[in-house]
Amino acid sequence: MVDREELNVFRDKIVALVPMRHCSQRVPEKNYRLLGGKPLFHYIIETLLRVPEIDQIVVNTDSPNIIDGLGEHFLSVRVLERPKSLRAESVPMNEVLAYDAAQVEAEFYLQTHSTNPLLRAESISKAIQVFLEQYPAHDSLFSVTGIKTRLWDQLGRAINHNPDYLLQTQDLPPIYEENSCLYIFTKETLLTRRNRLGERPLMFEIAAAESWDIDEELDFEIVDFLMKRRDEPD
Repeated sequence: MVDREELNVFRDKIVALVPMRHCSQRVPEKNYRLLGGKPLFHYIIETLLRVPEIDQIVVNTDSPNIIDGLGEHFLSVRVLERPKSLRAESVPMNEVLAYDAAQVEAEFYLQTHSTNPLLRAESISKAIQVFLEQYPAHDSLFSVTGIKTRLWDQLGRAINHNPDYLLQTQDLPPIYEENSCLYIFTKETLLTRRNRLGERPLMFEIAAAESWDIDEELDFEIVDFLMKRRDEPD
């Protein structure tokens, strides 16, 4: 466990890393495509700016559109232009993050994506608090979404239920999906394991309504609908 004095020190040293490509294979111009009247990447930057525990926001990108947009609307955000050697689709995300960590020193790094526009600042703040309270017993954190449905593997074997004892789905024990909304880790973990997840990662559950990831064209329509519902007056 980390005591309260140490927590205050760590909170001043949390850097948010947000990698953003210029090109996207499945959804053209995804990261700067308009959603609800503004570029997609604006949402996550605005959200991170409302998280008091985050000391600095760093965007790694090869996109002139995003660089120009950040310079116009988010002057406090630090931009790292992605080296050509890290721009190929085949380059693992962990290598991009390792480059970022080499440029920007921090006690802890929090990584998220521009494709999570529904993620709430309150959830990010809570994840940081929970992680710091349990560090170093847990050396990293990743967000998950709980699923209560009957799952099977590729060989037709039940994963999370007994087919001979049919529980209602709401009574099934939850199984968790890594939703890629956020990760918290140290440079040591990242560089030693070449992975955001350490040896003792902590799962942090986020509601499904927040964890929608824009990966396909249909996702844009769904998220647009959810945003309109969220913003409707009570």
